[in-house]
Amino acid sequence: MPLYGAIEAGGTKFVCAVGTGPDNLHNEIRFPTTTPQETIGRAIAYFKEQAAQSPLAAIGVAAFGPVDPNPASDTFGYITTTPKPGWANTDFGQAVSRALGVPVGFDTDVNGAALGEHRWGAAQGLDNFIYLTIGTGIGGGGLVNGHLMHGLIHPEMGHILLPPHPDDPHPEGFCPYHGHCLEGMANGPALEKRWGHRAETLAPDHPAWELEAHYLAVGLAGLICTLSPERIILGGGVMEQAHLFPLVRQKVQQQLNGYVQSPAILDKIDQYIVPPGLGNRAGILGAIALAEQQLGE
Repeated sequence: MPLYGAIEAGGTKFVCAVGTGPDNLHNEIRFPTTTPQETIGRAIAYFKEQAAQSPLAAIGVAAFGPVDPNPASDTFGYITTTPKPGWANTDFGQAVSRALGVPVGFDTDVNGAALGEHRWGAAQGLDNFIYLTIGTGIGGGGLVNGHLMHGLIHPEMGHILLPPHPDDPHPEGFCPYHGHCLEGMANGPALEKRWGHRAETLAPDHPAWELEAHYLAVGLAGLICTLSPERIILGGGVMEQAHLFPLVRQKVQQQLNGYVQSPAILDKIDQYIVPPGLGNRAGILGAIALAEQQLGE
């Protein structure tokens, strides 16, 4: 069986591993995201060391963005207009491919995680679903008719605009680009700035969670009406607060108000809005799945 390399490239840390899937993922390392030269160089050095022991057939990269995921583009594999200092217009995927002499599958971190969930997790057997990560940022990806979502570039579901809630103490929001978009209202830093405490320190009955669930539900209701996904998977650090899922499900039903007449929403919403089946491994396993695609596996 071919052996693959995987990079989950986050704005805070990189995760690298080799393997073939959930039951064979090993030699995982993590290191901080610093400069492109240092961080990408460290990933390349790791894979050279791994390849010396067992040759790698391909590498998958699931990266923070925005990125260029179009293989026909001159800047395929680049991180493009990211606000992360020093990383704008960085050659990433092609640099890894040149250094290691293997094909590289490249996409956003959320599209990668979605692909991993489709291959091994909570989206198995589905051709249309979305995956959102609710953490330091908010991003979304998924599959439509069995294909990862691409278009002009790729989805930016975290930047759909939301009306501020009248009870929000900071209705202006916290996104430097849009103010009150989904990310600016509901990501981890927005929770901390609004309430003065990190999300994981807030008690389950803190009013923060009602407001958080409201913003997530408004965003999800819009995505349900636009994309008609067969399932919604919510990952990321904020969603590790298990008490948030029932609140979000209830408020999505309230927002839709009976308009979408599907049993999945009306009667089985606890099976419709779900956590990742792969847990916090969705990203790195998604990178393995991106590598698999390079060989048509």
